[in-house]
Amino acid sequence: MGSPLEPLSIPDILRGYGLRPSKGLGQNYLVDEAALARIAEAAEIQASDQVLEIGPGLGSLTRHLALAAGRVVAVEIDSKLMPPLREVLEPYPNVELVNADILDLRLEEHFDSPGYIVTANIPYYLTSAILRFLLESPRPPARFVLTVQEEVAGRITAAPGDMSLLALSVQVYGAPEIVLKLPAQAFFPAPKVDSAVVRIRSFEQPRIPRAQLDIFFRMAKAAFRQKRKTLANSLSAGLALTKPAAQELLQTAAIDPMTRPQRLSLDEWARLAEVYHSSSFSPS
Repeated sequence: MGSPLEPLSIPDILRGYGLRPSKGLGQNYLVDEAALARIAEAAEIQASDQVLEIGPGLGSLTRHLALAAGRVVAVEIDSKLMPPLREVLEPYPNVELVNADILDLRLEEHFDSPGYIVTANIPYYLTSAILRFLLESPRPPARFVLTVQEEVAGRITAAPGDMSLLALSVQVYGAPEIVLKLPAQAFFPAPKVDSAVVRIRSFEQPRIPRAQLDIFFRMAKAAFRQKRKTLANSLSAGLALTKPAAQELLQTAAIDPMTRPQRLSLDEWARLAEVYHSSSFSPS
């Protein structure tokens, strides 16, 4: 299905405002209108839905979201982009522009109920922090549609045997799937790698009880900080346990102390967090 919108001339807009894409902020603008329309479709937006867009850039995707949703809150960290954004989005009264860092945003001031939809084009190193911030907020979203590097999309959707801290950080909160691949040439300026679009459907509750999330993240970070070591060694160092105590913790959770973190499933991590949370294991 074709896009009903005329493509924006991103180079002309940037030139007109004396701007250049910021490498530090990962500003590679998606310019393929068919791809933009497919991302909006992947978000499964209904006319009554509210959408939070993180990193609208110059409004290319925002226009598609505005046509589909009842309301769009577009949060852009780069203040220099606000003037062209206002110009591009002037025909869309259902778009609210916010110049802020998403991690500083008080979501309850913009959304009076949970269940909104998030779209984002964000650097991979912020993915975990942003997901946790949104999903642990009093106003959590129903689903995410993220545009990320293709390699990062593979990490987010990884299965046991190839797990990563990022995969765990996402999959504890929702079920991810890759819905679209985007070649580098679909962006301006073209990045060095291809991208992919990941849709994450949020769970009503995390797969690990909220009271155990902090210890889960502590253990996972400790394990993946030294992912070439056995879990007994990495958890001993990361949790300040003696080696025998770390081995006992793992054995009590029915996990081989000699295994490595990328092999564990989320269910095994949940069991490990439960054992630690409910036991007398204590720092050495």
